[in-house]
This record gives sequence, structure tokens and C-alpha cells, in this order.
Amino acid sequence: MIQFKPSLLTLALVAAGASTQAYAAEPLSQTDQNAEEAIEVIEVTGIRRSLKESQSLKMSSSSIVEAISAEDIGKLPDVSIAESLARLPGVAAQRLDGRANVISIRGLGPDFTTATLNGREQASVNDNRGVEFDQYPSELLNRVVVYKTPDASVMAQAIGGTVDMQTISPLIHGEQTIAVSMRGELNDLGALNSDSTDKGYRGSISYVDQFADDTFGIALGYARMQSPNQEERWQAWGYPELDYNPDNPKVLGGAKPFVRSSELERDGVLAVFEYQPNETFRSVLDIYYTKFNDEQRLRGIEIPGQWGAGWGNAGITAIENSDGLVTNGTINDAAVIVRNDINIRDADSLSIGWNNQFTINENWSVTADVSMSRANRTDIGMESYSGTGRGNGNGVTDTLGFAYNGEGSYNFAHDLDYSNPDLIKLGGPFSWGNPIGPDSQDGFINKPEIEDELKSLRLSAEYIFDDGFVSSIEFGVNRTDRDKSKRDNGFYLTLKQYPDMIRVPEQYLLSPTSLEFFGMGDMLSYDSLAFYNDGNYIETNADTVDLSRATNSWDVSEEVTTLFVMANLETELFGLPVVGNVGLQSVHTDQSSQGTIATVDSGEVVKTPNAAGDTYTEWLPSMNLSFEVAEDQVLRVAAARTLTRARMDKMNANVNFSYNASPTDGVNWTGGAGNPYLKPWLARQYDISYENYFSDQGYFALAVFYKDLENFVYDQHSNFNFGEIFPDQPGNPIGNVTQPQNGEGGYVQGIEASLSIDFGMFTNALEGFGTILSGSYTDSEVKETPDSEPTTLPGLSEKTFNATVYYEARGFEARISSRYRSDFLGEVTKISLQRENVNIKAETVVDAQIGYDFSESGIDALYGLSVQLQVNNLTNEPFTSYFGDDKREVRDFQNYGRNYMLGLNYKF
Repeated sequence: MIQFKPSLLTLALVAAGASTQAYAAEPLSQTDQNAEEAIEVIEVTGIRRSLKESQSLKMSSSSIVEAISAEDIGKLPDVSIAESLARLPGVAAQRLDGRANVISIRGLGPDFTTATLNGREQASVNDNRGVEFDQYPSELLNRVVVYKTPDASVMAQAIGGTVDMQTISPLIHGEQTIAVSMRGELNDLGALNSDSTDKGYRGSISYVDQFADDTFGIALGYARMQSPNQEERWQAWGYPELDYNPDNPKVLGGAKPFVRSSELERDGVLAVFEYQPNETFRSVLDIYYTKFNDEQRLRGIEIPGQWGAGWGNAGITAIENSDGLVTNGTINDAAVIVRNDINIRDADSLSIGWNNQFTINENWSVTADVSMSRANRTDIGMESYSGTGRGNGNGVTDTLGFAYNGEGSYNFAHDLDYSNPDLIKLGGPFSWGNPIGPDSQDGFINKPEIEDELKSLRLSAEYIFDDGFVSSIEFGVNRTDRDKSKRDNGFYLTLKQYPDMIRVPEQYLLSPTSLEFFGMGDMLSYDSLAFYNDGNYIETNADTVDLSRATNSWDVSEEVTTLFVMANLETELFGLPVVGNVGLQSVHTDQSSQGTIATVDSGEVVKTPNAAGDTYTEWLPSMNLSFEVAEDQVLRVAAARTLTRARMDKMNANVNFSYNASPTDGVNWTGGAGNPYLKPWLARQYDISYENYFSDQGYFALAVFYKDLENFVYDQHSNFNFGEIFPDQPGNPIGNVTQPQNGEGGYVQGIEASLSIDFGMFTNALEGFGTILSGSYTDSEVKETPDSEPTTLPGLSEKTFNATVYYEARGFEARISSRYRSDFLGEVTKISLQRENVNIKAETVVDAQIGYDFSESGIDALYGLSVQLQVNNLTNEPFTSYFGDDKREVRDFQNYGRNYMLGLNYKF
């Protein structure tokens, strides 16, 4: 009977240090040792090495997977993990500040995707569970595997898929290696703010070695990045009807265009210690740490439009309109607010894992794995206001002309000089807040903090049968404890000279910032953070007067115990060789939350502590079968019941309410709440995949899938018993609150295709040329209730397409890659650093790189040296989000420019 086994190529890659964790646990057979002796005649380097190993991983897996492998030590194919993931079939990335940040798998967004490091779930720095992949330096990872179908041994299942980032095995790598890389970086928009830079760098060093007769191995790595990012952003408030008349065309409600300059600093450290004194025992300790600092300077002018009529201007005169939208007009007697804002994010992540494998005899083996993952984040989001007068209706106004430019934003014409420090003065020009008196909000500062810690212990065993259709049985238990907290701190800022407005002191003034990209000329610029740090503002805690702020801090805890059993199969079915597995998980969850019940009484927020939680058990069967229908052709069939836990920021025990002693409808209490009783999203999923491996570096795959979603989570009106908390309050104790609830379900279905071809298989003239193509089509229908209209799934692009064309031969390497995704609903930041879903326009992002490896030059002194030039966002593709169905009603239009990187790599 034919069995699916690693090919000679796979074994060659294994010996080069590119093996999977499964191979690392197994002693080499005589066949494997013979393959090692033949390795030297197999040439695998650069992008073709990466493609060959990725193909081998895909072919040998029992599940439906996609894989990315390093081209060499410390060198994944792209500048970030998310960029590489976004090129895989059925995977799409959403950009943040110009870089790929989070991913969707098979139409399901970051909420439905789990990230692991060496098989262990990772804590996250955001409000939810989704990992932001730009936290992980690609230079320190050996490969990334995306599991689209689960098996019972995968503890971190998700409905969308599981992304497993894997580090190197130093013993399997088998030789001493030191690799160094350094790259300079340049953004072609230039430094848009005078206190920023358009230049940066990234560098890394890796060291792999073995000691004590190759029984002890170490892998050490350090990566540092200081990356500039520039952006010209048009941002609109919305588009109401002109003069609020439903018979009139829509018009700009207001705008907040600005330029952003960012400097992202990231340090990453990896340490792997591997000990294998004999064939029966192996122990691996891995430590992964990243520190992330992103400092952004945002300067722009906020312009009230129709929604400012009566307080920010004297209304809008429409000059031209087209298809129901005013495309040319004038804002009369316009007051504006000049903003010098700062966003700073400090985050760090630490992951420690210790894995021990012991082979008792030829049949029995046991594994113990203990791990900890911790993430912390502190943000500063500061707004500093200036204008011509304090409060609504005061100060010098302007006549602002505006015209739609056809590309998603508007061009303005103005009369005032907004860079004049004698005209534009510190203070709040609009009546936005009264923290210590009338019109006393001169700015605001958000300081949210996130802490997330996840601890896991896994004990498992495997029994290998001597014969029969069941090759082995795996079983075990996994315990995970997770604690996540958020403290949403926010403060109103008021000048100490209030109610006076003041000229910006000279020591804080900077060169004016150009806003010519939308026609507003230069604006006053100053170091607002230094002004704040020097104690020039009075701070008022927002949660004493802001009800939503008081109920946006929380603690959520989970204790999850998973029992699993899985039978690995190796037999014949319908006359075809088949391997695979069937298994079952029992997942018991105990979840709880600490929160606040809050209301406003006499202008003050009154808080009452609240705690709640729930327990539940889910049973998750799974099956993966791979039929070898012909030589190097595989038909995979999979079925499973999977779960994705609810968003942690939705599971909080917070409640905000108002009390009416004399209601007309008999309901005394109304408000909003989180839901610590939320159950997970569940799905039954079915997959079929055909894979044809027609060469070592060529395959075709076609997959179809269907996911039956059982209980999607929506915001719904529900009853809440306030009598349990306020038993002495008269009236009906049952109130009505809006909170997330488990509702109805629906489906997600789709088809994926991928093709990898080395053109050298057709003719020697094309040796070194190749292409990788993939595309997917995904459809869904999800309803809140049986009678409601279908809703859009966050993260779902109906169509995605990826294409890479490359050349690699005689030391030269060149490639150009393109990734397309159609419109989708994405999560972005709104006011006070909160998150919301918006429509995001289709985009095509193109990257390119060329390089040369001097090891092929014949110059001994340059052996191990390579040079590379990369361009990200080659066609300068903008990021665009919009309101409703009219794509002219743009919410955000972000122009990032191109990033150029030139670097050297050296391995010895």
C-alpha cells in the first residue's frame, strides 16, 4: 500500500533546519539517514527553497493547510508576517497605517482567527483576542502554517482558521550558522511633519549552534526595526441632506483631513534551547519577546460642514450637485479647529514555552507542555485644539469653497492664514465640553491600558499500534487560564489660563505643516506633547461625567479545560490508500467578568461594582481523510464542529442605565450592557480539496468549503434584572438594555484555487522563472433573527486574488507580487480610540524586489553576501473606507506613498 511520506526533498529541507515540529520529535530511520547522505546534491535556495518546503508541508499534512517558509535563516519572503499570509489562498489582510496588520481567513475576520506560536495560543495587545501580526518580527520565524481544517489535537481552534508561527529547531538545523541583515528604509512622501523623519532601518542577527556531540542546540535571534510611515488622510464626518431636507442632495457633514507621520520602533528577541541526549527524550525551551513603540504625529484642520450649521458656520451654499451629492459648494462664515494631535502606543509581548517528549517504548510516548503568554499595551491619544476664538460663534471666520475631486476627497479654497500664531491661538474654538466651566475643553487625552495573560498546561500520550487501520491513538488534557483587563482612562484638558486663549509659546512652535494636498495651505504646528508634559493643562477625569467612559473598563477571566482523543488512520478505502484522523474534544469553559454598573445623578457618574459569569461544555468532533487518488494526487475530505470564543470586550459585566420613576411604558430602567454570559460562536464545517503535485515545485489545488454558523453574536434588546442590584428601588425591577446576545446563524461558503509553476519544467530557456497564482470566491448569509435581513460579516471579501511572478537563477532574484481583495466590512479606530466597523473599498497592493547573491559570483571573499532592493506599495494604492452604498461618500481616504528598502544579508 502506498503511504504518504516525506519525499527526499522534504528530508533535505529537514536536515537544513526547515523541519516541522512533528519531524523534530521523531528519530531518523535508516531511510532518513540515507537521504541525509544525498542532501548535498539537492540545491534549494532563496524563493525556490521557500516554495518547495511550503509545498512539502502542504502535501504531508493530514489537514488542509497553507504554509510559508523562510528562504534562509532570518529571511521570510516578505517584510512582515501579515504581508506573506495575505498571499495565501483564501487569506486577506487589512492594512493599518500602510502595513498589513490583521487577517481574514475564508471570509471570516480577525475575530474568527486564532494565532499560535509553536502551537500555543498567544495573548494579544488589542481589546479582543485577535493577534496583530506586525508585533512579530518576521526575521525571527522559520515558517507559518495556516490550518484551515482542525483536528482534535489542535487546542486553539477557530472557525476561520488557526495561524501557527513556528521557530527553528537548532538540532535539526544541524550546523553552526550566523546570519546578519541590515536594511535602510525611505518613504517617498517625505517628512510631512517637520518633527518627523522619512528614513528608517531594520536589522537582525541570528545564531544557531550545537554542542555536546549534537545533543544540545541553541538558536538566538535579535531583530530591530525603526520604520517611518507617512500619510495624507482625508476623513469625513458623514453626509447628511443639505439643510436637513430629505428632498435635497447629500452634502459634506464635516471633515477632519490631516497628515500623519509615524515612527515605529520594534525590538524582538528569540531564544530556543533544545536538548536531546538520546532517541527517547527531547526537551525544548523557547522564549520570544517583542517590544513595540509606535509614535504618531497628526496635524490637520477640522472643518464643520452641514452638521456645523448654526454653531460652526452659517450654512452651506450648493453650487453643483451630481446624482444626489453636492460636488461643489461654499461653507459660509466657517469656523475651524486647528489640531496638533499625538498617538503613542507602547506594547510588549512575552511568550515562554517548555515542551518535553519521552518515548517509553516502541508503542508508548508521552508529552508535557507548559507555557505562558503575556501582552501589555499602554496608549496615549492626545488632542490639542487651537483656533481664532473660544467657543461657538466667537473669533474670525472664513469663506471655504469645496469641490469633490473624483478620487474620494475634496479640495478646499480659503482666505485665512492658518499658520499665523497671532491668529490661531491655543484654546477650544468650539463648545464641545464644559469640564470646569463653559467652553472649557481645550483638548483631550486618552490613556487606555490593556493587560492579557494566558497560561497553559498540556499532558498527552500516544499509543502506536503494530498493525491495523488505526496507526495510533493520541489522547490528553489541556488546561488554559486567561485573564484580560482594560482600563479606559481619559481626561479633558483645559488651559491653566482659561478662559483666555493664549499664543503658542515660542519654545513649542515648529515649522508650519503643509495641508496643500486638500488645498488648505500651511497650518500652525507645535509640540503639543511637550506642552502637555510641561504641565500647561488642567486635567479632568472623564469617567466622573461621561457614562460611556465609566463603563468601558473591565476584567474578563476564562478557565478552559479540554479533553481530547484522536485516532490516526492508515488504511485503504474504496481501493485507495487513505490516511487521516478522527477525533473528539470536550471543551469545558468557566468564564467570569468584573465590571461596573453606572448612571448619571445630578451631573455626576455613580458607580456600583458588578460581577457575573457562566459555565458551559461543548463537544467538538473532527475528521480529516486524505485519499491518494493517483501518484502525487490527493483528495482531502474534512468535517468538524468548531468554536470561536466571543470577543472579550463584549463579555464584560458593565451596565450603564438611566432610571425613570414614572415611565409611560412601565419600564423604569433602560441602558446598555456587556454580556458575561455570551456563548462562543459555533460552526459545523465541511471541506473537500483536490491537490495535484506535478513537480517538486509545482502543484494545483482546488478546494470548496461550507461553514454552517450556529449562533452568531449581535447587539439585541434584552431584559436585565436591576432589582438584584438595587432591591430598594421602587417600580418594575426588569429593565430593557441593549447588549450582545447569541442570535441566529447562517452560512459561509466558498471556493479556492491555487497554482504554482516552475517554468523550467517546460524548457531550459525558462529555468529560474515561475509564478504562484491563487484566488477565492466567498459568499455568506447570516441573520440576527429568522425574520431579519442578512447582515454583512466583518472581514469578508467576496473575491480575493494573488499573483507572484519571480526569477531566480545564477544568484539573481527578482519578483513582483500583487494581492487584490474586493470590498469588505473592516474594523477601524473611531473617537476615543474605540473600534467600529466600516465599509472598506476594494484594493490591489503591489510589492516588488530584486536582489543578488554573491555566493554565486565565484568570488570567495563575497561568499555568503547578498544584496536586495524592495519596494512596498509600488503603485501607491490608497486605503479607502466609505459610508453606506455610495462610494463617493468617503469616510477615509489614506495615501501612504511607497516604502523603499535597500539592504545587505550575510551568512557565515
